[in-house]
Amino acid sequence: MPTQTTGSFTFTDWTEEVLGEGYPKLAHASVTNAFSGGIEASGTVCRYTIAYVEEGLGTFTGMEALNGTLDGRKGAFLLEQRGSFRADGSLECAFDVVPGSGTGELAGLRGSGGFTTRHGDTSVAYTFAYELG
Repeated sequence: MPTQTTGSFTFTDWTEEVLGEGYPKLAHASVTNAFSGGIEASGTVCRYTIAYVEEGLGTFTGMEALNGTLDGRKGAFLLEQRGSFRADGSLECAFDVVPGSGTGELAGLRGSGGFTTRHGDTSVAYTFAYELG
């Protein structure tokens, strides 16, 4: 049975490069996050590809590397993320652990989770269900 954990993260850096003008348009974003709670990881490395279909409306995919602890167990792992954002400022994201990416005490990590937030929120709550082994 999966273990459930929660916490929050903050964006410590967000740099976005728009690829083209008008809509639809693509962008790449380089992001650094700091996680607390069940996942403790400062200075994560995250890269997104963002598709804007109009102002404030679109989808994104990304990969994030986390190195720290998960409920006290040390190691690193990768998250594959996909989500959407709407003109009202809301954003939803689901993520899965990349199979085989767990290291150290997190070897064999499997799991998924997600978050919902609004544009301008400084702290974002996440949920994560995982298994080890």
